Amino acid sequence: MENKRHLIALDLDGTLLTDKKVISNKTKQTVLQAIEAGHIVVIATGRPHRASIDYYHELSLDTPMVNFNGALIHHPRDNKWDALHNPMPVRTAHKIIDTCYELDVNNILAEVMDEVYLDQFDQDIIDIFHATQNDPPFSVGNLKSKLTTDPTSLLIHPKENHIKQLRGHLDDYHAELIEHRKWGAPWNIIEIVKKGMNKAVGLQKIAHYFDIPKDRIIAFGDEDNDLEMIDYAGVGVAMGNAIDDLKSVAKHITATNEQDGVGSFLENYLKLQTSSN
Repeated sequence: MENKRHLIALDLDGTLLTDKKVISNKTKQTVLQAIEAGHIVVIATGRPHRASIDYYHELSLDTPMVNFNGALIHHPRDNKWDALHNPMPVRTAHKIIDTCYELDVNNILAEVMDEVYLDQFDQDIIDIFHATQNDPPFSVGNLKSKLTTDPTSLLIHPKENHIKQLRGHLDDYHAELIEHRKWGAPWNIIEIVKKGMNKAVGLQKIAHYFDIPKDRIIAFGDEDNDLEMIDYAGVGVAMGNAIDDLKSVAKHITATNEQDGVGSFLENYLKLQTSSN
């Protein structure tokens, strides 16, 4: 099995990246070794393109990438690749924004591809989402009037005592049009994308493109936005630091993101000859 070409899908935060948001040397060398052995490596993340592309280049990838949890599937190095961008209808976004105003949430952020719209100025949020010096400036101001295009994603920062109420409202009134997830600690952020968008959608498209069967798809993740992808992959791997729900659907559990979980699993499963051997 190890001699056949595999598709390896890597979530970023809490998975490929350490808590300091870097790729450890062992994991990096192992991933590069897997590529050298003929395997296909892709990034599958909830992050936008601009916050993922540096890691893509660090691994010298030349493959499609899944961003916004599947709402954008594209190839950073090949404009002719059949990209898919599936934003939510702006009318739906405006209705959700109205509800957020009624609940007096802390803030709302909308992303249209790599353009960012922020309802209220907040330096902490700007620092988190400003990935590189090349980022376009944030557009700050009333989202209801500023957002005129279908957004790729909406991010809501509610007051803690409103999280349940807000998610209940999203289920009751918008379940047919959107998917919503809650970020892991320490941020109580609710992320919203168009209905049916998840990382498995991106993985399915890429696997079909490379003609890789399901049993040779290896996917790594740690949070609830990885559930569909880990469940879909023939070799779904939960990190040691993953949430319990993900561990329950995974076929394998590896070490944590701080213990080179991705590198260790690939080294053993694909029987790679790395320099550490």
